[in-house]
Amino acid sequence: MIFDVKHKNAFAYSQDVSISHHILHLVPRDTPRQALHNSTIIVDPAASLRLERRDFFGNPVTYLTVQEPHHLLKVLASSRVEVQPLGEFATTDSPPWETVVDQLRRDTTFEVLDAAQFSFDSPYAESTEDIYRYAQQSFTPGRPLLQATEALTAAIFNEFEYQGGVTDLSTPPQQVLSTRKGVCQDFAHLQLACLRSLGLPARYVSGYLLTKPPEGQERLVGADASHAWIAVWCPNVGWIDYDPTNNLLVNDEHVTLAWGRDYGDVSPIKGFMLGGGSHEITVEVDVAPVNTA
Repeated sequence: MIFDVKHKNAFAYSQDVSISHHILHLVPRDTPRQALHNSTIIVDPAASLRLERRDFFGNPVTYLTVQEPHHLLKVLASSRVEVQPLGEFATTDSPPWETVVDQLRRDTTFEVLDAAQFSFDSPYAESTEDIYRYAQQSFTPGRPLLQATEALTAAIFNEFEYQGGVTDLSTPPQQVLSTRKGVCQDFAHLQLACLRSLGLPARYVSGYLLTKPPEGQERLVGADASHAWIAVWCPNVGWIDYDPTNNLLVNDEHVTLAWGRDYGDVSPIKGFMLGGGSHEITVEVDVAPVNTA
């Protein structure tokens, strides 16, 4: 499928900002199943300095400096991206999860070492004894890795309530486990903490999900939102993505922006500024399929 994606951010400040520096993860990355056709980022006021780079994880990154005094900053990222469907495979054919943990400990090939860096706690995805016990309910002895990950994805979907306003970026997975409430990034961080508590490599993925309006209603432009899910590494298969918020094996209706250890590595926009006072943020996202007929 081919999508046109628009991601608009507006920052309204109570006082003028004299200078600001920003790091953007707003350009979808190329993956084995995803190809970026084109992308543009428009900033108002215009940036006096702009650099395009790749970060440690290979994600496209834009660095901006705005030196013009401003009380309103607008950032509009527009991209066209093509996503291929996931090939067929059987989750029961994956190796037992304990075998994967053992391979990480003894195998020194580049692929395994690259995956192993995602098997440790990170600032937003710290494991606890409670999280380890929760993960063990899905990861029973000898169970195939992908079958167990699928079961954990379903458990989070069925046992937790999607509710905004009850968490923020500082909310640890342990609290999410206790309250059984949160949003997509909370569920992704919890699933990461579960997998890593067992010694398995798992990474945080940010992006977008094609949403569909209720039957009989028109699609609302700008009503979509950014999304988050996880990917787990499986020998001989590679990285397989799961969406615990929607209990999905990620296929061709998810658009990948970036991946890292957790949200802190792939925040869409972050930075610092001089001045500004208090501020309000407005975000609009639109994911539209392209009719190629």
